[in-house]
Amino acid sequence: MVKPAEPTWNGVLSLSEWDQIGIITHVPTIYFYRPSQDWYTSGGTMIKVLRDSLSQTLVHFYPLAGRLHWIDGGRLELACNAMGVQLIEAVSEAKLDDLGDFSPSPEFDYLIPSIDYTTPIQEQPLVLVQLTEFSCGGISLSLTISHGIADGQSALHFISEWARLARGEPLSSPPFLDRKALQAGHPLREAPCFEHTQFNQPPLIIGESSTENERKKKTTVAMLKLTKSQAETLKNNANEVNQGSCHVQTGEHCHGRAYTRYEAITAHIWRCACKARRHRSEQPTTLGVCVDIRKRMQPPLPQRYFGNAIIDVTATGYSGELILKPLSYAASKIREAIEKVTHEYVHSAIDFLKQQKDLSQFQDLHAIRSNQGPFYGNPNLGVISWLTLPMYGMDFGWGKEIYMGPGTHDCDGDTLILPGSDCDGSLIVATCFQVESIETFKRFFYEDIGKQDREIGKLSE
Repeated sequence: MVKPAEPTWNGVLSLSEWDQIGIITHVPTIYFYRPSQDWYTSGGTMIKVLRDSLSQTLVHFYPLAGRLHWIDGGRLELACNAMGVQLIEAVSEAKLDDLGDFSPSPEFDYLIPSIDYTTPIQEQPLVLVQLTEFSCGGISLSLTISHGIADGQSALHFISEWARLARGEPLSSPPFLDRKALQAGHPLREAPCFEHTQFNQPPLIIGESSTENERKKKTTVAMLKLTKSQAETLKNNANEVNQGSCHVQTGEHCHGRAYTRYEAITAHIWRCACKARRHRSEQPTTLGVCVDIRKRMQPPLPQRYFGNAIIDVTATGYSGELILKPLSYAASKIREAIEKVTHEYVHSAIDFLKQQKDLSQFQDLHAIRSNQGPFYGNPNLGVISWLTLPMYGMDFGWGKEIYMGPGTHDCDGDTLILPGSDCDGSLIVATCFQVESIETFKRFFYEDIGKQDREIGKLSE
């Protein structure tokens, strides 16, 4: 257990509503390296560098060394008590090459620290790290960080500063730790002034009365590469209608600016999911979208606000319409969901959550324990963008990683869009679907891009 190298503030830190809903379990990421053999000449150097620099980093990021506690109303607070984070050293007889293209697989389970969620939450470290040394000399460094404490932006800020200190460089930018910027610990201001449908239960498969059957189905992961050209094809196709006159029969309306790469790719994923899952035309389906609110607040949150500064919103539609109408139709649904997120909307959502007597109904931990709660599997899905996150270049003193990606990834419909590591404009779509749907989804994913490319070519002739 690694504790801060110096005494840190001790006390209870109030959490914002965004820290206490959705994913409050740990989120794993993993890095693979082929370090210089020089690091092995003195034996144990790597683990010592990691331990010492981690201890120094926790002085600045001391909330991560604390523990969560339940309080009334299914709510959480953070005890900043310097109990520390867990650092594990492991050795594997395997070689890095045995892992192929590093796609998430059951082999990753041995490389990532596991969390026993049956233990009291106040006994669970908020950060667990595992250094695994392979027989070939390569290593993996995996981190699993509580989403109740940090979103992706904050987690990567912590990792990048840790890497700087491990290299012997000074801290670049300290975190902003005061969560009062998002009304943490404040009483209810007023009644919500918007409708917040993202907190409703997502649609069920037509004919089903619960999610039980869909939850039981086996899932698998696919890492799908999009070249720069393929990503541009999707964006161009989504904007064919948006840039020209509006086609009334599609139900779209122009937004005055081109659809983004995220909106176009996510629209494509949504359509392909509806096809692969063989939905009936009238099947309602919801797409979960995660929006960073740091720059949407007035005034904007401090750049290094540490915590959860994201809000989930939903786009809804019917599978038949999403499949039959142009890609711009699905993109417009996503655009509408994202554009709802204003300063006023965020505060209205906070007021909505402050009104709730029990927040556990909005937490994934509740779903883990009871097999209930929100379920974004079939007929729904969630697509999260990591495109703007500083994911790569985490050099702890032995060079940059050869691969970085999500760890375990086993929830149906759970999808990430990541930048490619080759700096060539390519992207990776890391997606999880039921085994019975995954191959069909992959076929539609690439076939439909080819069709759109040909259609755009005809239009330009």
